[in-house]
Amino acid sequence: MSLTPLTTNQDLDPARLREAFGIFPSGVVAVAAEVQGRLVGLAASSFTSVSLDPPLVSFSVANTSKTWPDLRRAAHLGLSVLADHHGQACRQLAGPVAERFAGLDVTRTEDGAVTLDDALVRYDTSIHEEVVAGDHTIVLLRLHGVQHRSEHTDASLPLVFHRSGFGRLEVS
Repeated sequence: MSLTPLTTNQDLDPARLREAFGIFPSGVVAVAAEVQGRLVGLAASSFTSVSLDPPLVSFSVANTSKTWPDLRRAAHLGLSVLADHHGQACRQLAGPVAERFAGLDVTRTEDGAVTLDDALVRYDTSIHEEVVAGDHTIVLLRLHGVQHRSEHTDASLPLVFHRSGFGRLEVS
């Protein structure tokens, strides 16, 4: 087996890195809450499970986000794992603030977590810790509740973000 050495620096410009990072597909979640009487939310393609004990998940948000400073003030955050039919809802959650929840059916908990009613999985969380990591912040979230609808497992698959576009998994 022959190994080609990896070059450094010349491949690390932002455009090429974005392209390389985009080769790895990821699921997409909506992160939302009610803050001072209004719904605030964003879409994130960096969601991952972290720990079972304590129950933790995470996502990353750009340090330039104008939504995160408001959203992080909420006592609880709702996370909704988006299904393959949520492409338009995802674009909406990344679009103009006033239109992010237009036409979306959502549920709000007593603590202010907001989730999409037809999500594959819905989590009630609170911020456990924030870690600044370069141009993003990694947000660790403590789970307080989870709702997984088993009827979704056969009918819907998760929305997948891959190479700057949305798609779906192929199950064989």
